[in-house]
Amino acid sequence: MYCPFCRNPDSRVVDSRMADDGSSIRRRRQCPECGRRFTTVETTSLSVIKRSGVGEPFSRSKVINGVRKACQGRPVSEDDLAMLAQEVEEQIRASGAAEIDAHEVGLVILGPLQKLDEVAYLRFASVYQAFESLEDFEAAIAVLRREAAEGSTTVAAGKRNPQKSTL
Repeated sequence: MYCPFCRNPDSRVVDSRMADDGSSIRRRRQCPECGRRFTTVETTSLSVIKRSGVGEPFSRSKVINGVRKACQGRPVSEDDLAMLAQEVEEQIRASGAAEIDAHEVGLVILGPLQKLDEVAYLRFASVYQAFESLEDFEAAIAVLRREAAEGSTTVAAGKRNPQKSTL
């Protein structure tokens, strides 16, 4: 790390602290040549590979903008969108990959969006998965209904089980 003041190629780390969200490390450094201090921030890089083959840094704002269109007219707040984008980034980073295909980012978005708003999920999926007919919509709705029925059955079973286990 070059000193930004005297361009000396060496520096000493005086203090290191993790950022509040845990996504970066802030290091306070001191130049042994001129004695001045400066701060560096270290983050891991995550690149999204677009269809054209070009890579660009992952952007939560791009996730939010893409999902915002699907959420127009729905009861979804900006905070909900920010939380969705954070969840998407966390899932992608948890995979451990330094690069991810743009199509994979879209697939990761589908899960949290389905939990957030089913109508917005259908809108996003219809564009993202290139629905071409009413049958495509019907199939997606059937899957949502089946998952909702399984979820309500699980909840109902969960309410009965504690009584059985105490007997």
